[in-house]
Amino acid sequence: MKTSFDIDSLRAIVVGADLGSFSRAAVQLGRSQSAISMQLKKLEGQAGAQLFARKGRGLVPTAAGEALIAYARKIVDLNDEAALALGAATNTGVVRLGLPQDFFEDVMPATLTAFSSRHPTAQVDIRAGQNHKLAEEVTAGRLDGAIVYFDEGSAGEGELLCTLPMRWLAHESFKPAGAKPVPLVMFDHPCLFRKAALSALDRARLPWRAAVTTPSLSYVWAALRSKLGIAVRTAHGVPEDMVCVDGRFGLPHLPPIEIRLLTSQTASSAAEDMCGILRGEANRLIAPT
Repeated sequence: MKTSFDIDSLRAIVVGADLGSFSRAAVQLGRSQSAISMQLKKLEGQAGAQLFARKGRGLVPTAAGEALIAYARKIVDLNDEAALALGAATNTGVVRLGLPQDFFEDVMPATLTAFSSRHPTAQVDIRAGQNHKLAEEVTAGRLDGAIVYFDEGSAGEGELLCTLPMRWLAHESFKPAGAKPVPLVMFDHPCLFRKAALSALDRARLPWRAAVTTPSLSYVWAALRSKLGIAVRTAHGVPEDMVCVDGRFGLPHLPPIEIRLLTSQTASSAAEDMCGILRGEANRLIAPT
């Protein structure tokens, strides 16, 4: 006889994976921790494999667990969509989207506005994170879609949206201090913009120093306003008080960078619609004319 997974148990592992804790999942779902534990054991019995392994004080999915979670997302989303169509629910499930911080001022609100008009009861989870982590989250099914940076011409997944030049950026009042090493304001490692800046400076045999390192784009702009150094980004979404300093201060040429759209293979129909809207808004707002 074919296995029939319990929908509530599948929902529990999806919420637990998203929250990173089955204790928090129990709170969100309004159940006791013992009830959640029983559901996990039931799923493992049905799957005939260990789905979670203990790590420290928590549980992490095994390879089999990751596979089941990916399917569980789609099953839960389809269940909720069916319930909504029959008037038995008020939510179409959660659509999870990842974006670089550069696009939070224009692409994100335009996408959400268009999506909400089509799916007024859907819940949307927006995440900003390191570029490589966004790609990993889509591959693992923890994000339905994401816009991700790639090196130009690199082998990789996703749909190419556009290619943009990288720029050296500084505050309009920035002045370098003599012949000292180039002061850089950078994202944490790993970062494609950071890698491009350091590679270009090293090839040009220009000394550099890390003036500020941060995971936040708003902190990058704050550091530049404090005239602490120079940063590398694209020209998209750059504040008005920042200027491009390409060709100044002896700074070397930078390569372009690709922007690609990644879509999960387990995305629900609502998530696929979100990715389609994201594609259109990104092409409209990011792609050079």
